[in-house]
Amino acid sequence: MTSKIRFFLLALLSALAYTSLAAAALPQGVKGQPVISLAPLVEEASPAVVNIRVSQTVTRRNSFENDAFRRFFGLPDGGGSGSGGVQEVASAGSGVIVNAERGYILTNHHVVGDADAIQISLMDGTVHDAEIVGSDPATDIAVIKVDADGLTEMAIGDSTGARVGDFVIAIGNPFGLGHTVTSGIISALGRSGISRDGYEDFIQTDASINPGNSGGALVNMSGELIGINSAIISRSGGNVGIGFAVPTEIASSIMRQILDFGEIRRGLLGVNIQTIDAEDAKALGNDIDSGALITGIQADSAAEHAGLQVGDIIIDVNDKKVNGAPQLRNHIGLLRSGEQIEIRYLRDNESYSTKAELGRKQSQVILGEEIHPGLAGSSFSLASTSSGNGIEIDEVQEGTPAAQRGLRTGDLITHVNRASVKNLGDLREIASRYDILFLNIRRGDRALMFQIR
Repeated sequence: MTSKIRFFLLALLSALAYTSLAAAALPQGVKGQPVISLAPLVEEASPAVVNIRVSQTVTRRNSFENDAFRRFFGLPDGGGSGSGGVQEVASAGSGVIVNAERGYILTNHHVVGDADAIQISLMDGTVHDAEIVGSDPATDIAVIKVDADGLTEMAIGDSTGARVGDFVIAIGNPFGLGHTVTSGIISALGRSGISRDGYEDFIQTDASINPGNSGGALVNMSGELIGINSAIISRSGGNVGIGFAVPTEIASSIMRQILDFGEIRRGLLGVNIQTIDAEDAKALGNDIDSGALITGIQADSAAEHAGLQVGDIIIDVNDKKVNGAPQLRNHIGLLRSGEQIEIRYLRDNESYSTKAELGRKQSQVILGEEIHPGLAGSSFSLASTSSGNGIEIDEVQEGTPAAQRGLRTGDLITHVNRASVKNLGDLREIASRYDILFLNIRRGDRALMFQIR
């Protein structure tokens, strides 16, 4: 066989292989019917996705802040030095109608959380005013409501049944263009540490997600909602094939709490913990790679009633592996108070399991500006779940004094000006006596100190 013939055959085989792979990239069926197009699925799902327009009045302090807001919202540069005042900015996002009869729409907290006015537009172009029913910064989920007839809802699917490799479509309002559909697969499950704040258990997808897609639908091949598109990783701000959606398991739980209670009632285990690795575990006589070591247990807590002890190493919650403190915080923080969970732990290198009924995180929240001007843009509550004793930062808004000083959502304040703080009263009292605050912060496994002026 000549080299030319051999080269031709190899090229032909490569082309056939490529064709085979390209053909394999198409789903074989939708609702039991052979697929030659995703159009029937898109036509069924799209009317349930709405475009959201939000207007917000912001205070203009100086030209830098004004230009930052303009760049964030895609507005023209203001130019000039400027001097104070207020201005109205607008942004776009997406939402998914999940209850047509009552007009409930799921979206992201970061889309509507600070809105002065919200309008939604349907696929047919009609526009309606909407209002916020409730919102949760920690999971980036919000519920809004619209009073309109003839709405189309999307069925909520079971995100726990999603698998890596499943085909999905994303529907939303990228860059304010209006209804846009992209397709891809589920690239990974259980992603966390993406935004560094709040509770995360993201679905990762390569379906194109861009600014404006936030709050839109991630849809499976049965036309069911399995995620609320929330974030992307990108150096340019545009899609690079790495997008994240809040699974409906979480979004539905948050929505139910908002509709049932008018608030989020997060579970409380009542333990202080720290992450340990294989070397730490070996020093404690345990043969594991990682886990969450209990260093303290709150009196009369769910952990105490479940029989957990200081020195136990939590390795599993509800069949989900616990690699360290952040994972345990996520697992518990995404559950509601009153839920019963199963905990697997090690004690003296012996594996045990126990059941615990989660208590309720204290719902009292105070705003940072009520404590100290340097904390404006943040909110605080008594520490929850696995965080331990102290004051937890519930939210830090971008561009605010608290954010500029380096504080983040989820940080735990343990001491202020060397004095221990165990409740919100302690924090208020100390802050009232000093113009300068030194905050001792625990962030995951790190101990930090911040100066607040």
